[in-house]
Amino acid sequence: MRATRIVDLAALAVTALIAAWLLARGFPAALPPLRWYIGGSLYPVAMLEAALAIGVARSIKEHRVGLGPSQWQPITIARIVALAKASSLIGTAFAGAWAGLLLVLLPDVGTIRAATEDFPATIVGLLGGLLLAAAALWLERSCRAPDDPEDDDSQDPR
Repeated sequence: MRATRIVDLAALAVTALIAAWLLARGFPAALPPLRWYIGGSLYPVAMLEAALAIGVARSIKEHRVGLGPSQWQPITIARIVALAKASSLIGTAFAGAWAGLLLVLLPDVGTIRAATEDFPATIVGLLGGLLLAAAALWLERSCRAPDDPEDDDSQDPR
């Protein structure tokens, strides 16, 4: 499994931004009122992943990965990496979508009541997506073995 590339996440964010912007501009009446807890639901997940990153990094540094009773199982670390990769994609997609909505709302903030009321929720959602993506990337990086070389596309994997 390869490390998550920032370029891939950036492409996903731009795609989600454009899709959300097009949908919001094309069907403005279909937008429901945005609430802070929609994007705020990403914050607890980001905090859990950040805490897990600290624990995993500490365990790997102390060589507590193996088959002993007080050690992390290697399959558990692999599952955590899969969780981190999925979370980075989800956080990036949400951040892009919230940014697209923000671009639609921003010109009307202060003049249209619905845009003014939805503005704080878009900021909360955008920050939640960014925090989740950052925590997931940190978690993925924390799962590396200390002697693993950095992934470099210029090196031949053979």
